[in-house]
Amino acid sequence: MLDTSPHAPHLPPAPGVGYKPQHFSDLMERPGCVEWLEVHAENYMGDGGRPHAQLRALQDCFALSVHGVGLSIGGIQPLDKAHLARLKTLLDRTNPASFSEHLAWSTHGAEFLNDLLPLPYTNETLAHVADHINEVQEVIGRQMLLENPSSYLAFDESTWRETDFLAELVKRTGCGLLLDVNNVFISATNLGYTPKDYIDSYPLAAVGEIHVGGHDEDADDHGAPLLIDSHSKPVVDPVWDLLTYTISKTGPRPVLVEWDNDVPDWPILLAEAERAAQALESVG
Repeated sequence: MLDTSPHAPHLPPAPGVGYKPQHFSDLMERPGCVEWLEVHAENYMGDGGRPHAQLRALQDCFALSVHGVGLSIGGIQPLDKAHLARLKTLLDRTNPASFSEHLAWSTHGAEFLNDLLPLPYTNETLAHVADHINEVQEVIGRQMLLENPSSYLAFDESTWRETDFLAELVKRTGCGLLLDVNNVFISATNLGYTPKDYIDSYPLAAVGEIHVGGHDEDADDHGAPLLIDSHSKPVVDPVWDLLTYTISKTGPRPVLVEWDNDVPDWPILLAEAERAAQALESVG
């Protein structure tokens, strides 16, 4: 049974950051505008120790979101039951306000591929992704949010627009959505469509979290711009503008600043969170 009770934890419509242990003292002493934290599930699947002790201390001050990267929701093969059991144990232990995963696949046979790989948007894909979401939600006993991918290519065999595909998954499973605005900007640039058109067609009523992050700029073999989702730099101005456009439509939502590689000192990350706070304030 999914936990939809009024007393269930919830994320505030405020800035959050991805938690990194080197920021523990800063968060406890001078969090500024940051009201919630995200942790990657796979980093906390051990039995205890310092990581869990820090997490318990942080949860006295911040709401918590758990973000998975290893379920391979979009994969053809069955979900890894052992991984799913470890995830349930973690969620039962921490009782976070939110749990999310990616619309992607990352396994082949017994191999785990350290990447989030794209999938074609077909009826067959829709059916097995919906089955996987239903299985996850049944096991963990709570709603999950599904994140839109950053795309570098499109499949000729796709018969669904990405936004329609996501809307149908919400309809079939009751899942929520994690809208990564940086991923929208990356995909739109790489595939040649308008980011605001994507937002206009997105099932915004299902959005439980919004993410922003940094990306790298490159060029393809023909010299066209190629953006790469790296989470290693400040958020660029066009993504901040797209965030403001998005929350002007959704109203205030929890907004996470992702910075997972080349992680900066706390003042730099806090400055990014303050820009998210400004965007939220601009729409009331």
